[in-house]
Amino acid sequence: MASQQHKYLKPEDIKKLRNYEFGAKALVEGYLSGRHRSRQRGSSTEFHEYRQYTPGDDPAMVDWRVYARSDRFYLKTFEQETNLECHIFVDSSASMGFRDAAELTKLEYASFFAACLSWLVIYKNDRVGLQLFDRDIRHHLPPGSTRKHLHSILDLLENNKPGSQTSLAESLKRAVPLIKRKGTIVILSDFFDSPEDIFKALNPYLHRGFRVHLFHVLDPSEIKLPDRGLSRFVDMETDENLIVHTTNLRQAWDQELQQHTRALRRLAASRLVDYTLIPTTESYHTLFDRLAH
Repeated sequence: MASQQHKYLKPEDIKKLRNYEFGAKALVEGYLSGRHRSRQRGSSTEFHEYRQYTPGDDPAMVDWRVYARSDRFYLKTFEQETNLECHIFVDSSASMGFRDAAELTKLEYASFFAACLSWLVIYKNDRVGLQLFDRDIRHHLPPGSTRKHLHSILDLLENNKPGSQTSLAESLKRAVPLIKRKGTIVILSDFFDSPEDIFKALNPYLHRGFRVHLFHVLDPSEIKLPDRGLSRFVDMETDENLIVHTTNLRQAWDQELQQHTRALRRLAASRLVDYTLIPTTESYHTLFDRLAH
């Protein structure tokens, strides 16, 4: 699959992913809920439980052997496997173009992650779609599961460039009518947005039963601000700049980041949303192993 050379999914990456088959199964089918269980009456893949007959149920589903023993009507219920539909959101705002202590920008790292995850989902015969956003949805690719579809995802990622200011909340609102079927949402972002606004915008998805995973992508120098003396700081989304001594800034920056990530973690935990902080120096196979276990 995907033998054509792509920036974010080279043949050597695919080889590693193929060798990762057990971990891939654990990640896609476990962490991402790649095999959703839905109760179905009638013939299906796996018996779930008995329940008592109620008027309106199909009499053909009555277990007559149980009736013979108990003189009561019971039906068998089953669990049926349905395919995962995964919707990946990649933050493509200007701040995602930042790189300092890492080899890759945050956008490049997120794109590698999205490419590998897309390959894994399709490899497991599931469906994956892609949304690129900054303050609005820039590109929307509905879910698919073919090799051609994977190439479309890779082409979009490869041609994507950091854009303008970010508004994840607004982008999530705009995407609601675009995402028709319940599934899994994966968001790759530096989350420089109000946590409260983000989770308010996630509510329509959570109410519809989506499973949501937040991957907080940061450069190591953002996680721990280095002491470099007098430095110029430039806001990549507004071009505003400030000259300040890092010794005076480090403590305030660390406190602000900790408060921000704590708010994201707290809101995520309260809504059964998965949250993972990722430094852009962590290899994707190490990350996938961490998630799968």
